[in-house]
Amino acid sequence: MGPPNRGRRLLHGGRPDLDTMSLAQHLGELRRHLLRALLAVAVGTVVAFTAFHPIFRLLTAPYCDLPISRRLGGNNCFLVVFGVPDAFLLRIRIAIFAGALLSAPVWLYQLWAFIAPGLHRREQRWAVSFVAASVLLFGAGASAAYATLGNGLALLLGFAGSDVTPVLEVTRYLSYITMMITVFGFSFEFPLILVLLNAAGTLSSARLRHSRRLVIFLLFGFAAVATPSQDPITMLALAVPLCLLYEIAVLIARIVDSRRAKRAATQLPDHLASDLESLLHERTEPAEQPR
Repeated sequence: MGPPNRGRRLLHGGRPDLDTMSLAQHLGELRRHLLRALLAVAVGTVVAFTAFHPIFRLLTAPYCDLPISRRLGGNNCFLVVFGVPDAFLLRIRIAIFAGALLSAPVWLYQLWAFIAPGLHRREQRWAVSFVAASVLLFGAGASAAYATLGNGLALLLGFAGSDVTPVLEVTRYLSYITMMITVFGFSFEFPLILVLLNAAGTLSSARLRHSRRLVIFLLFGFAAVATPSQDPITMLALAVPLCLLYEIAVLIARIVDSRRAKRAATQLPDHLASDLESLLHERTEPAEQPR
């Protein structure tokens, strides 16, 4: 008879079972995955540093596409810096931000690989799907943020009227852009967390359906507070997709619960299965010969 916790072993052999790992081994696992994640971010940062100019033009395009009356530079497009080292620090910040985005598949997989030993084999097989879904959802959120940047900037910069020309400091502008992309990207991961909790048996689809109205209300409240610009266009651009993704998560959870119920219906309870095994064992044993 095999060990009772064999389902909690890692996918790859040669590493200790979670239940037998000491604190030092846990810290060693954390350090190993953290170093791999940091190495991936460092490589992505170097790549982004060499490709600074295309990335910079991509980030400044929403501002440069505004009407001439709402930006500095006339037919050209100008952003200003006020400090001597600001240009170099700007390049470093953009490289780190873009490097983290480029290396997202690697550090997301390292995150999953660290928590995978605490899961059963069936749950460990979600690794590839988890990483792929995380990258796709974050990319969708970043794309939604980028698509709304122009409208949000036009609205905010237009409040002063045509007699005032905004002069934007480049680091503050890029802080606004990166914050928008980060907030949208990580917010789009929310439905994936719900699906994972449901797949792990922690959160049922019935509970998700019952909480629909409250969750939608909270999502709109979160969008109103979390968006850096806090304008209605950006708020709706975040809240509406999150509500749609929530409905998709409810649908997926309902399918998972239905399949789980069908599997449970075809399996005997543990006490009935043990009784049946004992009965079959008694019938297969040879009868004791009388003396």
